[in-house]
Amino acid sequence: MKIAVLGTGTVGRTVAGALAERGHDVVVGTRDPESTVARTEADGMGNPPFAQWQAGHAAVALASYADAAAQSELVINATSGAGSLAALEAAGAANLDGKILVDIANPLDFSQGMPPSLNPVNSDSLGEQIQRAFPAVKVVKTLNTMNAHLMVDPGSVADGDHSVFVSGNDADAKRAVTELLGSLGHTDVIDLGDITTARGSEMLLPIWLRLWGALGTPAFNFKIAR
Repeated sequence: MKIAVLGTGTVGRTVAGALAERGHDVVVGTRDPESTVARTEADGMGNPPFAQWQAGHAAVALASYADAAAQSELVINATSGAGSLAALEAAGAANLDGKILVDIANPLDFSQGMPPSLNPVNSDSLGEQIQRAFPAVKVVKTLNTMNAHLMVDPGSVADGDHSVFVSGNDADAKRAVTELLGSLGHTDVIDLGDITTARGSEMLLPIWLRLWGALGTPAFNFKIAR
């Protein structure tokens, strides 16, 4: 499958690399490819320059948001939540319309310091905002309740015996995303319902952040026992 992963940070790199290893034709989208390749210093999260990462992932291409989206069959939003709508606008509605858009971002608001809050919250979600902005896109919210490593290697914790959620309005799109999640090793995929249920999965982030602080590691996930 031709997949565009929008975002060059930890999540984007991790997901893009894992999908390429599974035989997908993957391109990473960024605002300015030339500037991205020219960077020589680590990013704000301590990741090495993208060009250094890409040298070890030769199968993964780099393109502008618009070019990446145009050549893809499925788009993954791995940008920071605060910049997601702008990134998708740069990708262009014409390049996104009719496609599945997997939203794995969270609307974290760092304006008041740490830990971040959520904006929007309670009565809206980033997933819903994206769906409203791009009504012809099949938005599926998923993978936003765990760290990047577990997104692509769930078996590294509790033998993969933990849960991942999907929210979206299109049943076929959710089935396709569930198959993709299965290829990454996820076995307990829970369909929460339409895109409004993304409010619930996004609102897991405050407890997730505090668990990280209490446990001293992000290597954990939620398991829904039933």
